[in-house]
Amino acid sequence: MKKKVVGLGEVLWDLFPGRECLGGAPANFAYITTLMGSQGIVASRVGEDSRGIEALRKLEELGLDIDHVQTDRDHPTGTVNVHVDGNGQPRFEITQPVAWDHLQWTLDWQHLAETASAVCFGSLAQRSETSRETIRRFLKATPPGTLKIFDVNLRQSFYSSEILADSMRLAHIVKFNDDELPKIMSLSRMPHKDELSSARRLIEEYELELISITRGGRGSLLVSKKSSSEHPGFKVQVADTVGSGDAFTAGLVHEYLHGASLDLMNEVANLVGAWVASEAGAMPTPKRGALEHSLAEIR
Repeated sequence: MKKKVVGLGEVLWDLFPGRECLGGAPANFAYITTLMGSQGIVASRVGEDSRGIEALRKLEELGLDIDHVQTDRDHPTGTVNVHVDGNGQPRFEITQPVAWDHLQWTLDWQHLAETASAVCFGSLAQRSETSRETIRRFLKATPPGTLKIFDVNLRQSFYSSEILADSMRLAHIVKFNDDELPKIMSLSRMPHKDELSSARRLIEEYELELISITRGGRGSLLVSKKSSSEHPGFKVQVADTVGSGDAFTAGLVHEYLHGASLDLMNEVANLVGAWVASEAGAMPTPKRGALEHSLAEIR
């Protein structure tokens, strides 16, 4: 039986100069989760417009379960204007209000929550009170054994100290990047000396099982209650880094669910993240039809 892993939150179109790519952190996460062998499920909301129709078609084409993507006749499908610099680093302009600002708590989503092995949610989809309340109801409806992952995305002004604190209290794993850590510590009114000590302080304060800090091309740091693991990352020719952090999260969660060590989690997460960074868009197609082949090339 495949593990049911839910990406809960935004589905949107990343609008690059000259092209549009399907994205949104929860959808990116669910896609890579599916490639890794679990049942990746997107729980989101799109508009009843041409972009919404195309998003559903594309998600299904990519092998994702779309039965739990809601449709909205009053609000458009989400879009983000993406500007990528010479180093492949993106800058985002996120439109609002859009369909995923209006996630609705339904009986269907309650049944999904009750059967999920893991749920990954972020800060961005909580920018509206409606979606924030729905996300929290979803998380609280999961059984005790469900793994909950909070993927921090400090985008524009779409976050607050209250949202971050409440989300960390609901999670087992928290993932953010090294630029976000000092902001998180400041918003939590805690001193920040270094990554390791700050991570341990957050673990103690919010009773977390694991913290993941990504460092871009310099790898990552994983910190649990009793140990830590550093990885230098993999050197690749970067196409763009959009979605690479979400792929990292998917690799991390997949290995965590299968009882891997911190070092193995870190290795796999960096490997998958590097592969996505080496390809255009957040949901690339594996070479020769198998993720293993693509990852072998990175190694």
